[in-house]
Amino acid sequence: MNWKGKVVGAAIGLLLGASLRRPFLMIIGVALGHLYDMGVFGSKPAGPKPPSPPAETDPYAALGITSSASDEEVDQAYRRRMSEYHPDRVANSAKEIRDLAELRAREANGAYETIKRQRGR
Repeated sequence: MNWKGKVVGAAIGLLLGASLRRPFLMIIGVALGHLYDMGVFGSKPAGPKPPSPPAETDPYAALGITSSASDEEVDQAYRRRMSEYHPDRVANSAKEIRDLAELRAREANGAYETIKRQRGR
């Protein structure tokens, strides 16, 4: 937990509050310090993190199942994954969300095709 901004903000607020006889300035100082610790005043953007590249090469892990799953469980896991990440479902969302959904849908499609090929279906 970041605390340096809160301490500095409280100290500045306390000094200003004591000199101006306004004790509420310490609370404002702590609030500003909290915002500083969150990175609001920094140069880095406070947006969501970019999607991580797919680290999994196991098609079963991409669908959230084990390799001992039956064919019906594979089909069900694929449908569940596609209902979560289908690009049409997030068509009106932000570009980052659409890109993430497209990436996850591609992963699910590839994993499903790989499993079907492995099982001779």
